[in-house]
Amino acid sequence: MKLIKLAAAVLNQTPLDWTGNRDRIAAAIADARTAGASVLCLPELCITGYGCEDAFHSPDVADRAWQILADLVPLTHGMVVSFGLPVFFQKGLFNTACLAVDGHIAGFSAKRFLAGDGIHYEPRWFKPWPARVQAEITGPDGRSFPCGDLLFEIGGVRLGFEICEDAWVADRPGISLAARGVDIILNPSASHFAFAKQQIRQRFVMEGSRAFGASYVYANLLGNESGRAIFDGEAMIASGGQLLAATERFSYHDHLVVCAQADISLSRTNHARMASYRPNVAEADLGRIRLPFSWPDASPEPNNLPVPAWELSQDLKEEEFARAVPLALFDYLRKSRSRGFVISLSGGADSAAVTVLARLMIDAALAHLGPDGLRRKLSHIPALQSATSAADFAAALITTAYQASANSGPVTRLAAAAVATATGASHFEFDIAPLIAGYHAIIERGIGRPLSWETDDIALQNIQARVRSPGIWMLANLSGALLLSTSNRSEAAVGYATMDGDTSGGLAPISGIDKAWLRSWLRWMESQGPSGYAPFPALNAVNAQAPTAELRPASSHQTDEDDLMPYPLLDAIERAAIRDKQSPLDVWKLMQFHFPQYSPTQLAAWVERFFSLWCRNQWKRERYAPGFHVDDANLDPKTWCRFPILSGGFQLELSELRAAVAVAALSPS
Repeated sequence: MKLIKLAAAVLNQTPLDWTGNRDRIAAAIADARTAGASVLCLPELCITGYGCEDAFHSPDVADRAWQILADLVPLTHGMVVSFGLPVFFQKGLFNTACLAVDGHIAGFSAKRFLAGDGIHYEPRWFKPWPARVQAEITGPDGRSFPCGDLLFEIGGVRLGFEICEDAWVADRPGISLAARGVDIILNPSASHFAFAKQQIRQRFVMEGSRAFGASYVYANLLGNESGRAIFDGEAMIASGGQLLAATERFSYHDHLVVCAQADISLSRTNHARMASYRPNVAEADLGRIRLPFSWPDASPEPNNLPVPAWELSQDLKEEEFARAVPLALFDYLRKSRSRGFVISLSGGADSAAVTVLARLMIDAALAHLGPDGLRRKLSHIPALQSATSAADFAAALITTAYQASANSGPVTRLAAAAVATATGASHFEFDIAPLIAGYHAIIERGIGRPLSWETDDIALQNIQARVRSPGIWMLANLSGALLLSTSNRSEAAVGYATMDGDTSGGLAPISGIDKAWLRSWLRWMESQGPSGYAPFPALNAVNAQAPTAELRPASSHQTDEDDLMPYPLLDAIERAAIRDKQSPLDVWKLMQFHFPQYSPTQLAAWVERFFSLWCRNQWKRERYAPGFHVDDANLDPKTWCRFPILSGGFQLELSELRAAVAVAALSPS
């Protein structure tokens, strides 16, 4: 029996925050040491931060990373610790994991497979390291170290790396490591959160530990590291196909460390029993770095794997959303040093959802940190220093305003007030009708005619949304708060928003969420809410309404779906057309299958409307405030979904659709 205590740490890092990143790493090493761990895996690129973008190409960034590494390596006496940092070699930049053993650098394992889809642009900065290749790199002090496809033999125990994306591919490095007799695989990762993605990660960690006959240690980042991506902060340790330990996800702490004891002798025996295992004897020493190390004697101890109740919920997507976005808001608030949130609360679903998410942030932060810890984390906000209760924090951090025009009604006003009261926000009601009338008068004098709904519909709608912008920005500026935009994904797809009006804001928390699901989540929040937190019955005043921009006179009975199409259909068209890249004709055929309640002619009209609006409004999507990524499909043109601002507008494709509809109309049913 050879027992080794393994540890994985999650870190809430910030790109280029050299001292902060160093101190959090040092704290994680100290906690792992206190827990008696011999091996600690830290997240990918934890020294620089993962989201440095084009700053990775700065030689100064790589040099400073080496300096921070030099500060941290002496802290590893008596331990084996991996650090993530970029390394320049032969005019290429490589994403590496440095393994420090007993206070000395043993070598650098380089990432072989770079993430280049979705929000990931690693090939823009890094080069993939070829398999089965080793080299010598030289540090700033002139010392040389092995780098590449390495296998470390430390005190008789073999250890290797899969770095994040390496584990997501079919030809993962673990296959070669297993054939070379690896005992422990470390996976430093920066794997962003997406709905249900955690289940995939758990599968490859557990299956890797079984198939490779090794103990598997996985460490991820935590929180909103650099603005858009959210990291759920799950670290996992597995052996023999069984998950031994994992961290709590969506923590508000700077770091967490989880430990588990692995029996290396048992793993070797079980792997030897596998008839399918074929050791690569010829390459057993390929890239091997042999180092002495005295593994401490250890007695068997239980591995605890508590699973929060919400992780087992049938409403996992709702639970994850209620935790991921509040954590992202919290990190954005403190890292941007904003002094709270301001929200234009219309009484509709979108602004209500953003306000509730802000309150969930406060409740979760208090649950994790307590009042003292929350005040320390947000010490840059003077108004919080006397806050003790959730109500105190909410009143100081969340400011809402209902801005009424002549077309606003009592239903939305009362709904806005109800949501503000339920969340504890500081709430205002402003009358913007005189401002709108003033703009009408200016324009009418200028063009020499009166404005009317019959001839000037869009302009009259848009001026109301735009007049709301200066006042709400001013309210945010008065306190140095962050104005939250309430635009959702469905609106972004078709440009159903007024630029410099309801899109105003520095951050768009729900821009990655489609309207149909968001409304479902609000109903869930009204009646049930996330495990451990109270629901918001006041949302009934919002959920009972049909979504409306409320920009036309009340007599028109304006609703979003009358202006556009049913939201579930719009979202289904968006997934087929944009995510799956289907043509208008194929989308129409698909929608007939999924929405048989509508006629083929009506569906064709809606499909054509979607494609036309999609092309016409790319410029709007280019200008939206940054938002959070919460699934593996997105419309953000800066990090996910590229589309030309000017295009042919699917004119040929839409003519083919119209021809097919005409033929179908002539065919007997």
